[in-house]
Amino acid sequence: MHSEPQRLYRPLAAVPRLRWLRTALVFGIAGWSGFYVMAVELLSGRLMAPSFGSSIYVWGGIITVFMLALSLGYLLGGQLSLRAPSLRKLGLILAAAGLSTLPVLLFGDAMLDFLFERVSDPRYGTLLASTALFFVPTVISGMVSPYAIRLLVRQLSASGKSAGSLYFVSTFGSAAGTLMTSFYLVLWFEVNQIYAGLIATSLLLGALALPFDEVVDA
Repeated sequence: MHSEPQRLYRPLAAVPRLRWLRTALVFGIAGWSGFYVMAVELLSGRLMAPSFGSSIYVWGGIITVFMLALSLGYLLGGQLSLRAPSLRKLGLILAAAGLSTLPVLLFGDAMLDFLFERVSDPRYGTLLASTALFFVPTVISGMVSPYAIRLLVRQLSASGKSAGSLYFVSTFGSAAGTLMTSFYLVLWFEVNQIYAGLIATSLLLGALALPFDEVVDA
């Protein structure tokens, strides 16, 4: 009686010719995720301004929701990285973050109108709106960095260096997203157009990672 052949998985470093491409994709996805989160956060303030204004209360609510969502995403991403981590799964996480932002395009205005009619205090209206529209995409985006670090770490002695390099790229992406969105994108495009471009870019980068399904040694 013959058993079904088991699929053999090799660590990320097992194919030297493709190692540089895998590493570049890991860093690229992490950098774009940082860009994405900051761009979405800045645009959320622009989206809510007609309903709740742009006071410090509004921005306090937005930042609180994004920070809580990111912290939960970091936790979940670290846990998920323990289960057969692969570049393909990292790409799927990024794509999921993009897809989960689609409700902002489809139902964002309707949601804000609904909450504006029922919540008179802009502080709590902003908290509810930010949670409804941006909590899930931000949680998923937060999963990217810890998961990406797991793909980069191949030796325990180099884990600090890998984490430092990854967070450098991710934070640099966040700075770029902040600058590009606030200085240029909002001048060139409508808010929904920017959201659509961000989502499309996330899906494209996620798709580029799909062919790489080797699982990193646990």
